[in-house]
Amino acid sequence: MFSDTTEFHRWFEQRCAANAYKVAQVPLDRLDGWSMEADSGNLVHRSGRFFSVQGLEVTDSGRAVEAWQQPIIVQPEHGILGILVKEFDGVPHCLLQAKMEPGNVNLVQLSPTVQATKSNYMRVHGGRPVPYLEHFVAPRGGEVLFDALQSEQASWFLAKRNRNMIVRTDADIPVLDDFCWLSFDQIAELLQTDDLVNMDTRTVLSGAVALRRPAAGRGAHPGDDTFDGALVRSWQQDGRSLHNTVELLSWFTEAKGRCTLSRRLVPLAGLADWSRRDGIVAHAEDRHFTVLGVGVEASNREVTGWSQPMFAPRSQGVIAFLAKRVEGVLHLLVQARIETGALDRIEMAPTVQCQPADYLADRAGGPDPAGCPPYLDTVLAAGREQIRFDAVQSEEGGRFYHAQSRYLLVEVDDDFPLEAPAGFTWMTVRQLIGFVRYGSHLNVEARSLLTLLGFLPAAVREPQAVA
Repeated sequence: MFSDTTEFHRWFEQRCAANAYKVAQVPLDRLDGWSMEADSGNLVHRSGRFFSVQGLEVTDSGRAVEAWQQPIIVQPEHGILGILVKEFDGVPHCLLQAKMEPGNVNLVQLSPTVQATKSNYMRVHGGRPVPYLEHFVAPRGGEVLFDALQSEQASWFLAKRNRNMIVRTDADIPVLDDFCWLSFDQIAELLQTDDLVNMDTRTVLSGAVALRRPAAGRGAHPGDDTFDGALVRSWQQDGRSLHNTVELLSWFTEAKGRCTLSRRLVPLAGLADWSRRDGIVAHAEDRHFTVLGVGVEASNREVTGWSQPMFAPRSQGVIAFLAKRVEGVLHLLVQARIETGALDRIEMAPTVQCQPADYLADRAGGPDPAGCPPYLDTVLAAGREQIRFDAVQSEEGGRFYHAQSRYLLVEVDDDFPLEAPAGFTWMTVRQLIGFVRYGSHLNVEARSLLTLLGFLPAAVREPQAVA
């Protein structure tokens, strides 16, 4: 345990220095243990486990682009993302790990107590066992506080879900070298630091948002005529909302009923507009992302060296909720987003979720209004005084190489219209929290942003204009 986050940062720097890491790009056809199938060109591991990279054909998408083909990660097994919680002097603490992932821009970030695919915790790689796994697989001790199968990035994964768990224990837990106990308030402070708390931790912590006090530690109360006061009212169980839960579920069901998206796996080698060149798989116009290979060395992982393919986005993403006070209660504008690889094809998502560079007219200049996602222009034009949260966070570093997104909460003016397009609706924070407990409702980007909002510390970062 640490007395403050300054002490944590010293420990974190020491752990980073104590281990040796190396990540180097390797041509896909030279990856150890991986090969491209002769007929399909699909990237597969010699064990037949872990994951594969295949082609996906999408038609009748219901988006601005109705049909396309792309590479997709196929990983049918469920992993475990688990956080162990224990009280010290009446204060709950989470056991987190300083973990290296090859795709992280800074290599080491704070991960859950357990972050492992089934292939990893079944030790298909022949390496060391996953520490603390016994707390998250049956029969287990402790009290389960949260347990749900949750989706991952559906733009790049096909029907991928992981088991998100929070387990409380009273047992004596030995703390291994790269692990530490952090209080929720300390985590809230660390979440304001770019690229420190990894995506897997953020998605699990979305299940803990309901366990925290509204606007914890911020001194706000429901009577405040401020953003903080509106946030507290939005958090309350009996807070006034535009729509009740039945109406929101009906809106979500209608969105699913309208969805016409069709998809099927196709050979990676035959994708239109994609080709293998210079040791990678890339788009013909160098857009969207590339599939590349890496060779990895990590002295403190279960296996100290391995190779693998990764997806590398071409540009930084923007993920944002628009927020508006409605009769003094903060509401978030939620999107029923068509997700290419989502198990159920539709999930609740932030107002804006995209890589803006993909929508630049002629690959230069401003956004192209014809294909621009709704409300992207509102987010990009937001003034300093409107931005309530702003941080750059990494996406999943085990499969994605240097994937970063700018996470924002933007409060709109009173005259911003309440009427929303069919695929959007307004929800309170409490309502959004309620949907986290169910799988296939909130996508991973919405869960990450909900955690960042739910763990806002006493002093919100000074607003900054969107570049």
